[in-house]
Amino acid sequence: MQHISDTQTPSINHHRGGRISSPKLRASLEQSQEFCGLEEDANRYDLLLLVKRVGKGAGFSTKMINLLDYYMAFTRELDWEEGSQPIVYQSLSRTALDLGVSERQIQKLEKALFEVGAVTWNDSGNHRRYGQRCPETGAILYAYGVDLTPLAYLKADLQTKLFKKQEHDRAWMETKRQISWYRAQIRAVLAELELIEDIDPPYKELEAAYNEIAIQIRTTMSLENINTRLGEHKRLHTRVIDVLEQHSQVQEDSVIESSLNQEETKKGSSIDDQIGTHYKYTKKQLSNKLDTSRASLNGYQKSCKRSLGNKTDGIEQGDRSKEHSLEPTDAQTQSENLLTACGLQHITLKQALNAASERFKDYMPLQLRPMNWHDFVDAAYALKAELHVSQQAWSHACVTLGRTGAAICLLLTDQATQRADDPVRKPAGYFNAMINRAKSGELKLHKSIFGLLKREDSSEV
Repeated sequence: MQHISDTQTPSINHHRGGRISSPKLRASLEQSQEFCGLEEDANRYDLLLLVKRVGKGAGFSTKMINLLDYYMAFTRELDWEEGSQPIVYQSLSRTALDLGVSERQIQKLEKALFEVGAVTWNDSGNHRRYGQRCPETGAILYAYGVDLTPLAYLKADLQTKLFKKQEHDRAWMETKRQISWYRAQIRAVLAELELIEDIDPPYKELEAAYNEIAIQIRTTMSLENINTRLGEHKRLHTRVIDVLEQHSQVQEDSVIESSLNQEETKKGSSIDDQIGTHYKYTKKQLSNKLDTSRASLNGYQKSCKRSLGNKTDGIEQGDRSKEHSLEPTDAQTQSENLLTACGLQHITLKQALNAASERFKDYMPLQLRPMNWHDFVDAAYALKAELHVSQQAWSHACVTLGRTGAAICLLLTDQATQRADDPVRKPAGYFNAMINRAKSGELKLHKSIFGLLKREDSSEV
């Protein structure tokens, strides 16, 4: 009779203890054996500072840095010298209690530090951590625990990563600063456009476009992301400036046409005919056709936009060609005398920029090229909204003194509001008063600019 055996062959359980070996672990142990100490001009906290400054750029989380900082305090300078090893032999339980976490959490953080090449282990047979120092010298006689030697080999790599991180952070901050500048410019223009009716596109559309991109810039955003945001702000800034300039051009055309019509009416009246008998020449002077020629009117407008290139380029004139008249008209002569009396021809761009306030300079465009008078006028035009100078007052000033003269007046108004003694409370009224003084020949812009420059020089001394 066949018997079936119920006996089962017992399974063999393989109980493995200790740390699992790997090429990375063996390489770290070899580094510990070959350690020749830190460089003479370096110390262990220089390494820790590098780790903190590079941070996530080298794979170090905040918790990993905190544990490494904690372990670093248990080492001494002599542990980082040739013939020694910086081993932390405090028990795992004590470390967990000090940091308020579990032993398992400490083990995970140590493994993460090992993966980035910052630590290794000098294990005892049973993985118990212990050690002893010499009572006289303080040198480690024997120790089993966490070995920080591999951190010394990371110095060159950490310095390279720190340099790249600094370049990245510098570009990030510069991009954010440019976004802030464009936002201030856009908000200032939108505040002015809100008071204007019948603009194309409507104000609500421009405001909605700004609100769509005006999100808070956070450090978690990548450099590529905020560069995209900067491009959006640049495009919107160009758009709102174009809308405002189109409206301003219409306003200036209206003011100039009104001024020319008034001059023509005055010259064509019967009273003027009676006064005309006192002219030097008995033959009636030819008209300069500013009131009838569209081409001449355009020439007048273009000349109003020219800025000071030298001592005489800053004086805008209506029509300088002598083909239109036998000699300059009284209005032209009066305009030339008025601009000359104000002293614009004595002011250089460098002097105007040095006399400008920091608030005025913040409105200067960020361009990799030398500044010019167009930039100066654009900055004044953007600042006028902050000083509550109306578009009508600005247009009137441009007709009286040209765009450059109007910009100089706005610069002086801005400085007057920031005086330590008796600052101007109503900049719009102050600006208009300057234009009225210019009409009477009492305004001396060059003396005011020179006075500001002299005051700046004396304050520096």
